[in-house]
Amino acid sequence: MSPIRAVVTGGAGFIGSHLVERLISRGDEVTVFDAGPIPDDQSLARTHARHVRGDVRDPDRLTAAISGADVVYHLAAVVGVDQYLSRPLDVVTVNFQGTWNVLDQAARTGARVVVASTSEVFGKNPAVPWPEGADRVLGPTSADRWAYSSAKALAEHLTLAFHRQHGLRATIVRYFNAYGPRQRPAFALSRSVHRALNGRPVVLYDDGKQTRCFTFVDDVVTGTLLAASHPAAVGESFNLGSSDESAVMDAVGLVASLTGARTTVVDTVATLGSGYEDVPRRIPDSSKARALLGWRCETSLKDGLAKTIEWAQANPWWLALPDSGAPAN
Repeated sequence: MSPIRAVVTGGAGFIGSHLVERLISRGDEVTVFDAGPIPDDQSLARTHARHVRGDVRDPDRLTAAISGADVVYHLAAVVGVDQYLSRPLDVVTVNFQGTWNVLDQAARTGARVVVASTSEVFGKNPAVPWPEGADRVLGPTSADRWAYSSAKALAEHLTLAFHRQHGLRATIVRYFNAYGPRQRPAFALSRSVHRALNGRPVVLYDDGKQTRCFTFVDDVVTGTLLAASHPAAVGESFNLGSSDESAVMDAVGLVASLTGARTTVVDTVATLGSGYEDVPRRIPDSSKARALLGWRCETSLKDGLAKTIEWAQANPWWLALPDSGAPAN
């Protein structure tokens, strides 16, 4: 049996790099498509993957990467609260136009596609937990906070439209607060680990009572691979998120406990202005992924944080990165 030819857009990024390593480890022929270089710590990808450097908004570069692929994992995106507020135009164009280009090229070549989406598409819908078909409840278009949610929702519309009109074998996976090694220090847990190991207090925004279901990156990758291989997943969307709801204050407090750091409280309105709006609760209903794909979140928050901290301690290059100064998604 010949190896599967896989392309990962955003393959040098956080989740993409873990996906690339898993694909290589199981024997796939992998192409990493990314606007940046493959970092030095990703030795497996540097030695065993083809690298095409380019922007997903450039269809010609995508053609060079996707031609001949059996499956495309589309993870390239501009993500993070700091990015929503400072680069709203890139957030929209990369997530919308980039997805269009990926889907169009895959439709031309016959490749199967898995499009990575986000829990952000549900916005601030108060009726949690959210099944895949839950309503979207958003703030005004004048608030850049909602640019990512809207762009990703449009990317989902594109994916389903290509499936229905062109027969594209496509699946959507929505990640819920993924964390783990290599994540940019711009999110609740990654930034807390980064600050703690640099001898700084971890930051708790507002009262910390907002809740999330943090999902370790290994579990997210497993769900993504299952979505790419199951015949019944074509044309479907899946929530990939832990069922354990944690207050952000407790999750950040766990980082402090594991590292010996102290915490400090910051007011998001005072630091970020009216362009930012937090979501009180973000909880997935992942029963569809469990029932159809056989997926479940296997890693507890404590174990996932311990693995993340251990990795961070062994990678001083990551600790030398600046943190974003923005709160979690």
